[in-house]
Amino acid sequence: MKFDRLLSIMLLLQHRDLIQARELAERLEVSPRTIYRDVEALSAAGVPVYAERGKHGGIGLLAGFRTDVTGLTTDEARALFVLASQGAHSALGLDHAHGTALRKVMAALPAPHRPAAELTSRRILVDPDRWLAGPRPEADLETLRAAVFTDRRLRIRYRHSDQTTLRTYTVDPYGLVAKAGTWYLVADHRGRPRLFRTDRLSGVSVTPAEARRRQGVELEQVWKELRREVEDRSEGVRIAVRVRRERLDMVTRIAGAYFAGPPEPLEDEPEWMSVHLTYPVLEAVRHLLQFGASVEVTGPPEARAELLRASSEIAEMYGAA
Repeated sequence: MKFDRLLSIMLLLQHRDLIQARELAERLEVSPRTIYRDVEALSAAGVPVYAERGKHGGIGLLAGFRTDVTGLTTDEARALFVLASQGAHSALGLDHAHGTALRKVMAALPAPHRPAAELTSRRILVDPDRWLAGPRPEADLETLRAAVFTDRRLRIRYRHSDQTTLRTYTVDPYGLVAKAGTWYLVADHRGRPRLFRTDRLSGVSVTPAEARRRQGVELEQVWKELRREVEDRSEGVRIAVRVRRERLDMVTRIAGAYFAGPPEPLEDEPEWMSVHLTYPVLEAVRHLLQFGASVEVTGPPEARAELLRASSEIAEMYGAA
C-alpha cells in the first residue's frame, strides 16, 4: 500500500504548486504525520519534493518534474478501460479524444498489464441509460461545455416541470453532471445553487462576463447539496399501500424512488406486501394507477378518494366514447 500511496502523492503534486499535508492526508485517508514520513521517503528516493512552512505553505514538487503511469496495478489498469461514461464522451464531443487518450495510456502501461486492460475494454460495457427511456430532446451541450471550460456566465431560458412557459436566468455554472442518462447543469443563480435539466433548456448563450462562483466551492460539493435536496422527502404526503408479492419487483423498479422504507410482509395476507410511499403532493398518487389491481392504496382516505376520482374520470371518458 505504501508504494501506491507514494505514487498517488507524486501524481497529485504534479497538478498543483503546493498542497497542504492535511489535504493530502484526507484524500489518501492517512494522518498528516504519515504524509510527512512519505515525503521524507520520496526525497530519499531522489524525488525533488519539498515542504514550505507557514499559513500558505504546503508540499510541492520542483517545477518540471514529471512521472508516468508505469506504477499502475493490474486492477487500476482495468479500471481505466471500463467505459462507464461512453455516452458522456459522445454527448460532449470527446469520443476522439477519449480514444486517443486510452491508446496513450495503453502504450505507457507495463507490458504485463496490457492484456488485462485490453480484455476489460472488450468484456465490460456500462450503459447509463434506463430501459425504455424513449427519445430525449436534444440539449445544447456544446455551448454549455464552452461556458463551463472557459468559466463564463450563461444566459438560459428554462421550462420547469410544473410550468408551460419559459423563464430566463443568468447563472454562474459549476459544471455538468450526467445521471442515469440525463444531463444536468449545476450553477448558482443569485448566489444560490440551482439544478437545471439540459433537455428543458430552450435557449443557451455564453456571456462575456466571468462566472462568479462562491469562493472555495467546487462542482462535487454543490452537486451533493442539490442531490440531498432532491432525495429528501421528509415533507410531502405519506401513502400506505399493499402490493401483490409477485409484482413487487416491478413496482420497486418503477416507483422505488418514492418508497419511504423497505417493503414488509403482511402476516395475515402472505400474498401481499406492505409499502409506504411519500409523494410531493396528493394528486401524485395517481402515479399508482398504472399498476392496476396489483397495488391498493390503504390510506389515507384522501388518497383513496383521489384515485376514485381519477378512475371515474377515466371511466367516463371511455364510456362516452
